[in-house]
Parts: sequence; C-alpha cells; structure tokens
Amino acid sequence: MEKLDDFDRRIVEELQKSGRITVTDLAKKVGLSKTPCQIRMKKLEDAKYILGYRAEVDHRKLGAGHIAFVQVKLNDTRSRSLEAFNAAAREIPEIEECHMIASGFDYLLKVRTKDIGSYRRVLGEKLSEMPFVAQTSTFVCMEQVKDRPI
Repeated sequence: MEKLDDFDRRIVEELQKSGRITVTDLAKKVGLSKTPCQIRMKKLEDAKYILGYRAEVDHRKLGAGHIAFVQVKLNDTRSRSLEAFNAAAREIPEIEECHMIASGFDYLLKVRTKDIGSYRRVLGEKLSEMPFVAQTSTFVCMEQVKDRPI
C-alpha cells in the first residue's frame, strides 16, 4: 500500500473514534459498500497503518488514575546505552509512554500509578534503577484535559 486516498483516511479516522464499529456502519460512514470497505481495512492492517484495536478504559476505576511525566537524563547516550534503557522501559508496566527527546534531557516518560505514594515507589524502585539514568525530574498531572488524538 503506497499512498492513502480519502476513503482510506476516513476509514482510519472512523476506526480511531470507534474501533468496535461494524464494517457495515463503517462503510456507510465513509461512503463505500461493505466488501470494498472490508478489503481496504485488511490492506490498512497488512500495511501496518492500523496496528490494532484497543479498549478505552477509565484508569481511575482500574486503580491507575495518577499521571506523572518524568524527564530522564542519561549518563551515557551511546547506542548500547539507549538500547538498554529502551528495553528496560518496555518492561515497566507503569510506563505508559516513553519518548526520546531532543532537548536538555534524553527521555520523557508518561507514568501511571494509583496515587503519589505508588508513584514514589515506582520512581525509587524502578525508574531510578533503569540503566544509565543520571537524573529524573517529575511533573505531576493535576488534571487530564485530553488523552485521545481525535
């Protein structure tokens, strides 16, 4: 799949809004019949434009309503060090997002925990123990205003 057309883009947009939409309803929304819509969805999945389907959850009800953003500065940024840090980040379930940043620090993490006490334990026992971590700075989220791309 080389280039997305307007139908493909609308399919992706509608699936981002509701991953559980039926193919019939999706086809109506994007202006296609069911079979061509299904074929396009399959091509989008095969080409990795669509990576999966997930449930949107209430993190507070699931015991993970506390959000902290953490700036991480490493003491070594050679490839092997970055790879080791990346691998460690993938293994810590409380890290919801991990981004390498071009700035005065190296990574920005989004960390979800139950509360500030739980975050403090994650910081001391997991984040600070990650490979090559020299320094962290935490920013506690007071209110989540928007958490979806659309």
